[in-house]
Amino acid sequence: MDLKQLEKLIDLFEKKEISELEYEKEGVKVKMKKGGESTPAFISSHVGHAVPHPVAHHPDSAKDEGAGKKTGLDPNLATVESPIVGTFYRSPSPEAPPYVDVGSTVEKGQVLCIVEAMKVMNEIESEVRGKIVSILAENAQPVEYGEPLFQVEPL
Repeated sequence: MDLKQLEKLIDLFEKKEISELEYEKEGVKVKMKKGGESTPAFISSHVGHAVPHPVAHHPDSAKDEGAGKKTGLDPNLATVESPIVGTFYRSPSPEAPPYVDVGSTVEKGQVLCIVEAMKVMNEIESEVRGKIVSILAENAQPVEYGEPLFQVEPL
């Protein structure tokens, strides 16, 4: 199951008036159950990869999903988006320094931040080598799937 299939499954679950969903295909098993509130609470999931990698959008990208959220972004920069819904953290712990700051030079594969989802700390890595131009999310604030987190000037 790839990330797009999982997203479709989650969207379906959120839109339908069902309280529990169980899905299994090719060794992948996902169980979702809505808690006391209207937001889904995942009981368990196994999708082969613990952390999906964010997509770095380049100006020549034909993809224009969520353009409303991305207004004001510099189209000449790579944008690192949140691959999941969760809580954005700039550092590994409250007392640790941030992974990166504006002006930091980053390598491809370098950890930029953490997005916590269901008590799992997901490290978000840079898909490009470059310089951090802007940090678009606030520390310890919720982020949505596809929400821009960083803009990186490729080097």
